[in-house]
Amino acid sequence: MDSHGRDEAKGPVLHIVVVGFHHKKGCQVEFSYPPLLPDEGHDSNLLPEEWKYLPFLALPDGAHNYQEDTVYFHLPPLSGDKKCVYGVSCYRQIEAKALKVRQADVTRETVQKSVCVLSRVPLYGLLQAKLQLITHAYFEEKDFSQISILKELYDHMNGSLRGSSLEGSQVYLGLSPRDLILHFQHKVVLLFKLILLEKKVLFYVSPVNRLVGTLMTVLSLFPGMIEHGLVDSSHYRPKSSVSEDLSLVESISGAEEFVSVSVTDLANSTLEQEGVETAQHAADSSLSSGNSAESDSHLLKPPSRTSPESSESDWETLDPSVLEEAGPKEAAETGAELPDAFDSKPGTPITVQPQAASGQGGVIQGLVSGLEEDQYGMPLPIFTKGYLCLPYMALQQHHLLSDVTVRGFVAGATNILFRQQRHLSDAIVEVEEARIQIQDPELRKSLSLTTADLRFADYLVKHVTENRDDVFLDGTGWEGGDEWIRAQFTLYLHSLLSSTLQQDNERLLADYGAPFIAAWKITHNYRVWFSNKHPGMAAITPGHPFQGQYSVADVKLRLSHSVQNSERGKKIGSAMMTTSRSMVQTGKAVGQSVGGALTSAKSAMSSWFSTLAQPAPIATTASPDPATEAKP
Repeated sequence: MDSHGRDEAKGPVLHIVVVGFHHKKGCQVEFSYPPLLPDEGHDSNLLPEEWKYLPFLALPDGAHNYQEDTVYFHLPPLSGDKKCVYGVSCYRQIEAKALKVRQADVTRETVQKSVCVLSRVPLYGLLQAKLQLITHAYFEEKDFSQISILKELYDHMNGSLRGSSLEGSQVYLGLSPRDLILHFQHKVVLLFKLILLEKKVLFYVSPVNRLVGTLMTVLSLFPGMIEHGLVDSSHYRPKSSVSEDLSLVESISGAEEFVSVSVTDLANSTLEQEGVETAQHAADSSLSSGNSAESDSHLLKPPSRTSPESSESDWETLDPSVLEEAGPKEAAETGAELPDAFDSKPGTPITVQPQAASGQGGVIQGLVSGLEEDQYGMPLPIFTKGYLCLPYMALQQHHLLSDVTVRGFVAGATNILFRQQRHLSDAIVEVEEARIQIQDPELRKSLSLTTADLRFADYLVKHVTENRDDVFLDGTGWEGGDEWIRAQFTLYLHSLLSSTLQQDNERLLADYGAPFIAAWKITHNYRVWFSNKHPGMAAITPGHPFQGQYSVADVKLRLSHSVQNSERGKKIGSAMMTTSRSMVQTGKAVGQSVGGALTSAKSAMSSWFSTLAQPAPIATTASPDPATEAKP
C-alpha cells in the first residue's frame, strides 16, 4: 500500500519522450522530460538497459509508409519497480522543406518523429486522444526545438489524471468490440478461448494503429484484464551480449530436472494423475513445458508481489484438489435452486445486462496471483509468470519468441518476418483477412466450437449486425453495444468457472468442449484461480449460458460455420462459386455467338409443331358426268 501511495504522489505519467530517426544512428531518443536517466540531461540519447527497445517501439518499423500512426506498447519495469510501464506513441512525418528551423542533422526529404507518453496506468485511448492533439500542435510549430509544449503536456496529464479511477468507460476508450465482431464474426469466441489456453499467439496487420486496437479489444473482453491484469505482462530480459547469453544457457543446462506436461497426456486423466517425465536436455524441456507451472519455477523469477500469508512455494506446489471438498459443496448448497430460475431452451438464451462497477464489489490483493481481484477472482492471472502481452513487438525483440524464459505471449507485429516463422507461434491471427492459422491439430481440436458456443457466437453476431448502422450504440450498454458485448463474455467466463466447481460436472463442461477443458485445466491461470476461494461464484449459475437440446437450427448453424471456416468447406464454397460463375458466363457467350441460329431453329421447330397440330383437310369426291352415248 505504501508503494501505491508513492505512485499516486508521483503522478500517473512517468515521462514524455520524443523519438526521431537519424540518418546514421537510426531510431534514437531526442528529448525526455523528466530525463530518463537522473544524471543525464533532457536531450540525452542514453536509455536504461531495461528500456533499450523504446526507440524501436515508439517509431515502428515501416512507419515511413504512413503519414501518421499510433502505437501501444509495454515496457518492463525498472529495477526497484514491480509494475509494467504502459506506452502510447503518436507518430507523424513532415517534409523537411516545410521546417522553419532546419537542424544540421536533417539530410532527408522527410522528418519522422514520435511523441510518446510512458504511464503507470493503462488508459490507452485517453492518453492517445490527448497526445494526438499535442503532437499535431508540436509539428505545426515546424520547429522541433520548441519543447515547452511537451513540458506543459507532462504537467497537464499528471494534473488531470491524478487520482483517476481505473473503472468505467474511460479505460475502454477507443476499443470497440462491435467492430471486432463485425470483422471476425464467430471467430471472436475462438480467440477468447485461445488466449485462455495461454498459447503463443501472434497478431499481424498494418498499420500499427489497427494492430494494437484489435489486440487490446480482444483482451478487453476478459473482465478486469485491462484494468488490473497486465501489471506483470512485460517482465522480460532485453537481449544482452553474447557472453552473457552463453552464461545464461550454461546456468540453465545445469538444472537437474524439469517437468514436462502435455495436453495429450492429460486428456483422459485428472490433475492429480498428471504424467511427468524427466527431460534429457534443459533447453528442450523448457520449451516443451509452456503450460506447466512447475517447470517455470526453475526458469522464472518469483511473482513481484506476494502477500504476507503466502510465499512463492505456496502456488508452485498447488494441489488442485484443495477446494474439491469445500468449494463445490458450498457452491452446490447456495446455488441448488438456481438452475430452476432460468430457461435453458435454445430459443431463450441467458444474457446479462451491464452493471455498475460499484455493484460488483471492490478489488482486493489476490493471495496467490498477486493481482488486484474482484469477488469472482477476476482478472484471471493469464499474463503472469512469464506469459507476455506485447501489443506491438519490434523486430529487435524477435528473440523473445524463442526465449526459454518466456512460456507464451500475445503479441502484435507488422514485419512479415514474424509471420513467416510460423514454427515460433502456436497461432497467427491475420487481422486483415480475419483468419486464424493454427498448425497443431491437437490445438485445433481443443478450439473447435461446440454447438452451445456457436449459439453464443451467433447470438452476438445477430445483435451487432442488426444495429451496425446505429452510431449511438458505440460505447453504450444497450443490446449490441460495446458494454453489452463485454457483459456477455463476462457471463460466459463466470459460467465456465462456476461449472468447474460443481461435482459430477462432465455434462456441464461438455458444452464448452471436452478437449478444451482438458487443455485449460493444466494452464497456470486456471490452477491459480482454482486454488483460492472466490465468494462471488456462489451466486453464478453453472452451465453454459446457451445450453439446451439440439434442433434443426443448430444443424444449419453448424453447417454454415463449417463451410465458412474449415479449409474443406472453403474449397467447396469456392468451387461452387467458380462453377456457377463459369456456367453463367458460358451461357452468355453461347447465346451471343449462336443466337441467330438458335432463333431460326426455334422458329422452324415452332412452325413444324404448329403444322403437326393443324387438322388434316377432308377430300370431297366430285360427281361423275352422265355417260355420252357413242353415235354409230
